[in-house]
Amino acid sequence: MKLNTHFSRLTLAALPLALAACATSTSTTPQSPPSFQMLRQLHAEPTRLATGSYSGSFYVPSTLQTISWGYLPNRTAKPVLTIPSGATVVFDTVSHEGLLEDQGRDAAAYFGTKGVPRAQVLDEAQAITASKLAHDFDKDGPHIVTGPIAIEGAMPGDVLKVEILKVEPRVPYGVISNRHGKGALVGEFPRKPAQANPSAAHPERYANVSVFTPIEPGKNGYEGIIATPGGKKIRFPLNPFMGIMGVAANTDQPVHSVPPAAHGGNVDVNDLGAGTTAYYPVQVPGALFYTGDSHFVQGDGEVALTALEGSARATFRLSLLKSGRDGVPGKKLTQPMGETDAHWITLGLDPDLDEAMKKATREAIRFLVAEYGISEELAYAYLSAATDFEVSQVVDRTKGIHSKIRKSDFGEFTKP
Repeated sequence: MKLNTHFSRLTLAALPLALAACATSTSTTPQSPPSFQMLRQLHAEPTRLATGSYSGSFYVPSTLQTISWGYLPNRTAKPVLTIPSGATVVFDTVSHEGLLEDQGRDAAAYFGTKGVPRAQVLDEAQAITASKLAHDFDKDGPHIVTGPIAIEGAMPGDVLKVEILKVEPRVPYGVISNRHGKGALVGEFPRKPAQANPSAAHPERYANVSVFTPIEPGKNGYEGIIATPGGKKIRFPLNPFMGIMGVAANTDQPVHSVPPAAHGGNVDVNDLGAGTTAYYPVQVPGALFYTGDSHFVQGDGEVALTALEGSARATFRLSLLKSGRDGVPGKKLTQPMGETDAHWITLGLDPDLDEAMKKATREAIRFLVAEYGISEELAYAYLSAATDFEVSQVVDRTKGIHSKIRKSDFGEFTKP
């Protein structure tokens, strides 16, 4: 399927506004979103924006000076920008899909085979794959991570509150991939066996599967489109979020980008999109916040290996909280947690899915006891009766389970 036809229809307009309009419209008539506008780099270097719709916000592009490929910042990382607590920051991130060695490590060429003109491939993606930036497909993580940025006054023991204000697709296409040795069905998929000596020069030898997936206007918002050989299309709604958000780990050793941990990283909780909040216990001075691995939509489990991955612009408000006060959920945190309008989200992370479930349950109990002052026994009973535990993902070495505790159930505990 050639994408050129989509670009002729998807002339310049704003996807994020369309998504918001579709979400809030009270009309009984389905509203088709307007056509797509690519979100190109706003400035060549980290800065504070003085003009445009993001005026007053700090900005971090994804350049060779502001990214790492396959690894997260640690305590030795140098911040690309320093901001005050409470500031708003816009990140232009770049997805790794279409850039990796099993896709030829040439963004323009890979997407060109899908009908995307070179002009519609992000300049940053082309610069990364054309560079000499080291990346070992078999050893390093796949993710392109943008940052870190330092928050003034942040110290270990603090909590970084990350309000996710917007997650906006930058391009009207993404990729879903399944790779040998990865995913929920290792040894079963991909069906085609790998060949000897695979490389970026011979990506076909990896025998991995990447499904190019445009996004198009639908009746109720933008949709992902998977074309079938028979000509029919599978259509599914988008729910953009950042797979990777976190703070630097307190180590001088390399921190692989795949497994999530107490510092956050590749947590992949699809509930944490625009309008939600994530919390991270600060590990090192400055906190050193970073993001990447943007998803247009992801099913719980992420079973094949990736979600619908695509480059996104993420806007956050970053604020420091002091542990034990300043509104830290559950009084203190030793690992990430999330918050939506309706739910508190606690995490369980472990290579064993059963252990991840136990950890999520223990953290949910701890949170309820600390936040609402109830006993462990009542918390445990409540969770069993009224709280859903969902599988975040099973493909990132460290598996994830997260609870969704309804805030409304504790209305009598809330101070007026």
